[in-house]
Amino acid sequence: MGKRIVPPEEPAEIHEVPLREALEERYLAYALSTIMHRALPDARDGLKPVHRRILYGMRLLRLDPGTAFKKSAKIVGDVMGSFHPHGDQAIYDAMVRLAQDFSSRYPLVDGQGNFGNIDGDNPAAYRYTEARMTDVARLLLDGIDEDGVEFRANYDGQSKEPVVLPGGFPNLLANGAQGIAVGMATSIPPHNAAELCDAALHLIEKPDAKSKALLKWVKGPDFPTGGIIVDSKQAIAEAYTTGRGSFRVRARWQQEEGARGTWVVVVTEIPFLVQKSRMVEKIAELLDQKKLPLVGEVRDESAEDVRLVIEPKSKNVDPALMMESLFRLTELENKIPLNLNVLIKGRIPKVVGLAEALREWLDHLRDVLIRRTNYRKGEIEHRLEILGGLLIAYLNIDEVIRIIRNEDEPKPALIKAFKLTELQADSILNMRLRNLRKLEEMVIRTEDKDLRKELKGIQALLASEPEQWKKVSEQVGKVREMFGPKTPLGKRRTTFADAPEHDLAAIEEAFVEREPVTVVVSDKGWIRTMKGHVEDLSGLAFKQDDRLGFAFFAETTSKLLLFATNGKFYSLDVAKLPGGRGHGEPIRLFIDLEQEAAPVALFVHKGGRKFLVASHEGQGFVVNEDDCVGTTKKGKQVLNVDMPNEARAITEVTGDTVAVIGENRKMLVFPLDQVPEMARGRGVRLQKYKDGGLSDVAVFDSKTGLTWKDSAGREFSATMKELAEWQGTRADAGRLPPKGFPKSNKFGRGIG
Repeated sequence: MGKRIVPPEEPAEIHEVPLREALEERYLAYALSTIMHRALPDARDGLKPVHRRILYGMRLLRLDPGTAFKKSAKIVGDVMGSFHPHGDQAIYDAMVRLAQDFSSRYPLVDGQGNFGNIDGDNPAAYRYTEARMTDVARLLLDGIDEDGVEFRANYDGQSKEPVVLPGGFPNLLANGAQGIAVGMATSIPPHNAAELCDAALHLIEKPDAKSKALLKWVKGPDFPTGGIIVDSKQAIAEAYTTGRGSFRVRARWQQEEGARGTWVVVVTEIPFLVQKSRMVEKIAELLDQKKLPLVGEVRDESAEDVRLVIEPKSKNVDPALMMESLFRLTELENKIPLNLNVLIKGRIPKVVGLAEALREWLDHLRDVLIRRTNYRKGEIEHRLEILGGLLIAYLNIDEVIRIIRNEDEPKPALIKAFKLTELQADSILNMRLRNLRKLEEMVIRTEDKDLRKELKGIQALLASEPEQWKKVSEQVGKVREMFGPKTPLGKRRTTFADAPEHDLAAIEEAFVEREPVTVVVSDKGWIRTMKGHVEDLSGLAFKQDDRLGFAFFAETTSKLLLFATNGKFYSLDVAKLPGGRGHGEPIRLFIDLEQEAAPVALFVHKGGRKFLVASHEGQGFVVNEDDCVGTTKKGKQVLNVDMPNEARAITEVTGDTVAVIGENRKMLVFPLDQVPEMARGRGVRLQKYKDGGLSDVAVFDSKTGLTWKDSAGREFSATMKELAEWQGTRADAGRLPPKGFPKSNKFGRGIG
């Protein structure tokens, strides 16, 4: 018999919702959930929910410092089942980070087994490792059983979890945090707990103290892996005031002498969050690519401690310069961002400064103190009520015994006879016979007296804010003592230094091996380099329809300057140009040269020279070579030209007289001092034309005369006397050139 198909029930109501609204609502819910419950730490205890749940789960398992370790699988299972309904691997990964002494400055978990290492190797699976809490975690939880913090229902409503931990340790800044939420991120480097406590104590004395004042104690981050911070005091102060910035952290190194004047550099501390093995691989890669010419070899001799040995190419290398080249190209120098984005009161994401972050912690400590004090007050009042009832029972013991023996319902009778509360009557009925000794009355009276004295102190504390802050100060002082500068865990690991100033040219050279090369540029703008200074280029192959444009000698460390028709100068590094046997690559790959622009000249940048630049319309000026160097691919605008006008000529200023020739084959000679020197502009008119424009320009010394080359490469010259009829002033029209001047209208004088 076939199954009867039941038609689906019609839904009672169908709501039409615009897709945009539905998506916005869902995305906002997701974003809020990520910000609040995953990525950002709470400013009060410095923890994200997963870490808080791990610590609370360990507390319930009674994994205090000094107790027996328990399997990580047990901890992860309990946390996942009771509080954190997410992946077990995510929980274990978070727990592992809390146990790694190279990830956490003050580890919250004491791990036994393989918890990974600084090389980036994975920890063992959770069935093999064991864990318990550290003293720092115990401080964070201290007071949780005394109503120190609020609790909320867990995800399935079966039990309760803390909204925030009592946080008796400045965990937010001491251990730091990293997290990426939706539309916002956080990055807080670790700090020294003793310094934070000193700053907090100052903040209790002077509540309005600004972040800058606290830098007297908190000098900067203190990374678990040590290292050296090379930032200026101003940059550090700015970062802590605004809550945004970054820190440049360098590896710590020392020079070790060897036999016969040889030496090596030994790196003992590497920057925070850098995986050592990956960094060593990167250095080896750069060595293969010949990017580190000062370095000979690198090897990792680390055991428990980091020991990275770097050998120089030769013993004459400057060790500081060699390290500078490594700092620039490898993770031996790392930038650690600071983005103090935290949840204020567990609800509002906000970027705060150092003072506000500590203020949040201190205010929380005071709140916890008041809650714990109120809890203790309630306990004392409860006990005093019981003691009052017990005392009545002692003073009237025979009557009490008679009522209990004779009455069917002794409780109401006791309450009526001695005007007791229900609690007092219950405690009398629950009293053991052995407590009827004579001495017991004295014990009760003493306990009553002590409790009343304690209650008086508690009431005074609750009534006085200065007393509360005094108590918080004592608490912070104890933490300061536990993690003082003389303790192994509290001793500062990261130090401060100014970055050594090196000659930039020396550093540039340190990155590239200095070798002679020949730069070859084809007619169509393809560029390549050839090893050595090659005189004979007749055997060079070019692409179809292309031929040799020009070539010149340079070195691998040279910088080239390219002057283009758009009036811009572009910088190129010879080291980055293609070598080998191919045709090279188009010059446009290395610079952002507009499609309509083309190169005018390409030459080696030497620095300190002066050039005369000129446009097709015949305007020009003298510019200093150093003003032509741009740092970006976009180039540096020097000669201002509007299309169809374009930059046409450039020549080195090596004399006192200018010769200019137009496309109309008219030449003019005039003194150089009529041309101004500028860093950028249109320039002044050099020669006047009826039709056509400027063809070429040259600068020469009036004593030696003007020289030019003809199409066959023969050199001609003319003295000032012979040039008398061409001499005039700037912006004249000029006249036809001397006999033998090349038809190309070019002087044939390139820049050396």
